[in-house]
Amino acid sequence: MTMPIFARAAELRAFLADPRRNGQRIALVPTLGNLHAGHYSLVDLARTRADIVVATVFVNPTQFGPNEDFARYPRTPDADAKGLAEHGCAALLMPAVEEMYPNGTHDNVRVSVPGLDAILEGAVRPGHFDGVATIVAKLFNLVQPDVAVFGRKDYQQLLVITRMARDLAYPIEIVGAPTAREANGLAMSSRNQYLDAAQREHAGLIHATLQRMRTAVLAGSSIDAIETMASTSLRDAGFEPDYAVIRRATDLGFPGEERTGLIGLVAARLGSTRLIDNLLLDP
Repeated sequence: MTMPIFARAAELRAFLADPRRNGQRIALVPTLGNLHAGHYSLVDLARTRADIVVATVFVNPTQFGPNEDFARYPRTPDADAKGLAEHGCAALLMPAVEEMYPNGTHDNVRVSVPGLDAILEGAVRPGHFDGVATIVAKLFNLVQPDVAVFGRKDYQQLLVITRMARDLAYPIEIVGAPTAREANGLAMSSRNQYLDAAQREHAGLIHATLQRMRTAVLAGSSIDAIETMASTSLRDAGFEPDYAVIRRATDLGFPGEERTGLIGLVAARLGSTRLIDNLLLDP
């Protein structure tokens, strides 16, 4: 059966009415589109957790800052739909901005997740997580899934969404999917296509730096020394790091004497392309 593509949420809800009535479990995989193997791995995981998988493709303007790449963010709707169908997606919601923001993007209710929204990515990209939380809350309301799958590459985003779902009492299981990587360790991302071939190979140093951070944590080095090492090595390799830090994995708080339950997080520019990655630092 051909995978249906819906522009309006009401049409998707009508499509899901019978499966929902029959007790089938529904999974949601929200995306910005321009899909790659990492996205399809989310769909594959969702299929193991539900009977019906719904994906969304929506380039959400409210999570892009004024100097970010909203206008040039790659849009590949035909390829996205084909790939989703090949991976067993049951339906695709591909709405216009007007469908998601009927009152405009500046005159709408916003969802904030205090604490998590103003650190690390939130500090570098003010307002970004308000946009993320708002659009995901809308999608949760429109689709009403039983489970939603998000990639752990965007680890802070995963925590924001998990906290939002808990605090707003969404009866939705939030699943974090492992980060899909290139052969050199580079985390798969739609923004990787902005890199030329040499940069793409060089960008694998971000993952290598995270692995060095894990080795240093296990060796008992101080957190400050590890973070300094990571930032310096990235800068020496031609990156412009926004941060290279170690935090508690549960809430991104500063670690005390802990040497377990930690995560390393890096955000750095290579040329004009901003890349993020993370690695759990437990053995």
